[in-house]
Amino acid sequence: MKKVRTRFAPSPTGYMHIGNLRTALYAYLIAKKDDGDFLLRIEDTDQERQVEGATDIIYNTLAACNLNHDEGPDIGGEYGPYVQSERMKQGIYAKYAGMLVNMGKAHVCFCKEEDIQAQKEAAGDKEDSFYYHDPCKHLSHEEVQRRMDSGEPFVIRQNVDPEGQTSFDDEVYGTITVDNSTLDEMILLKSDGYPTYNFANVIDDHLMDITDVVRGNEYLSSTPKYNLIYEAFGWEKPRYIHCPPVMKDEQHKLSKRNGDASFQDLVAKGYLPEAILNYIALLGWSPAEEREIYSLEELTKAFDVKRINTSGAIFDVEKLKWMNGEYLRRMDDEEYCKLVTPYIDQAVKKPYSRQAIAVGLKDRAMLLNDIPPMLDFVDELPDYDIDLYFNKKMKTNPEISLESLKEALPVLESLEVWDRDSIHDALIGLAQSTGRKNGVIMYPVRVALSGKASTPGGAIELALVFGKEESLDRIRKGISKLENWE
Repeated sequence: MKKVRTRFAPSPTGYMHIGNLRTALYAYLIAKKDDGDFLLRIEDTDQERQVEGATDIIYNTLAACNLNHDEGPDIGGEYGPYVQSERMKQGIYAKYAGMLVNMGKAHVCFCKEEDIQAQKEAAGDKEDSFYYHDPCKHLSHEEVQRRMDSGEPFVIRQNVDPEGQTSFDDEVYGTITVDNSTLDEMILLKSDGYPTYNFANVIDDHLMDITDVVRGNEYLSSTPKYNLIYEAFGWEKPRYIHCPPVMKDEQHKLSKRNGDASFQDLVAKGYLPEAILNYIALLGWSPAEEREIYSLEELTKAFDVKRINTSGAIFDVEKLKWMNGEYLRRMDDEEYCKLVTPYIDQAVKKPYSRQAIAVGLKDRAMLLNDIPPMLDFVDELPDYDIDLYFNKKMKTNPEISLESLKEALPVLESLEVWDRDSIHDALIGLAQSTGRKNGVIMYPVRVALSGKASTPGGAIELALVFGKEESLDRIRKGISKLENWE
């Protein structure tokens, strides 16, 4: 059985779009599920759209997601070079384009853009299904050679017989059949000598022994034209896996050009790469199990192309945020503290225990970028409103809170050991001895310590962060504020 080989072939045109990253993930999973090879190929044939530094973004994104490629521009391999502009310099595309011309499967075209536009205008209402009737197809070999020798610019176009139909099988969409008359004769080689994406990817996929081609469903309509090239050379066609689009809403696709979120945008907002990867795996693919949290290794074992959906999946940022929170909560405490300490340091300058602060954050922070605003009360107690002590759920108001704080203060002052168990036992014991619910004691203490109704961590966690002296000082300030309330 032939070894499975897949490729991710992005263009270095900017940040990593979520749809592109999902393509890379699916290609990786297909290869690794069967112990195959996952290749990285840089398709830089569109020189005008290239963005400086974009290739590094591709490398960094794959590395951050642990989608480690077996061959590529940075690590080499026996099928290189893995950058199309470098392959072009070796004459690979010109060679195969010339072979197609000699076989009568392509032709040299000298038409200018205004010639094409003139036909489009003449087509009128049929412009959406415009098919260019190229007069250059009928030039004699001698005429073509003469014009080429004179230095006249030209492209090489594919020849398509408009008669009949072309069919192919796709793992997601089944058998696709199109009328040949709807297939335009695409440009294979541009006038600057660069191949088009449509041509280069076919040549490179064959020469690199790619067995499975994973790409977006927008390429379904072009696949018959690709297959004509495979057939012209007598090459074995790859297995096709066309994926549904990632949607912004029911009508619009996520689009890098429209400024929709990229992988880099999401990481900058505090999402974890592994959470992003897990989430996008489920955008268009349904696992057999009733679960949503998967490690990359678990995805590799579970992935089945037959379970890829045909309809688009809406990118739900709230669902991603929930999943990110799940990943954060499932970390062990030491790993979590190490991860969040730089974010704590953005808001906290005093030498409070980062470990103690992290404990309070773990069940509350959904995103890493949520952390600094959540800690704005730590270094300095804000001037908060008395209304915070009103809480219907906890059954507190300023009068009840004042009583609770006055009773809690001496109990906490008397503690010789300031640790979780001591603080817990003191405050819970106070509630029991006074016949009050725990919240009637805990909530006013938390407000006094933080000046906020909601905090990362409850009264006990905050008291541990501040230590005994600072905690008692803040409780005294709370009592004073309540005593002066009118």
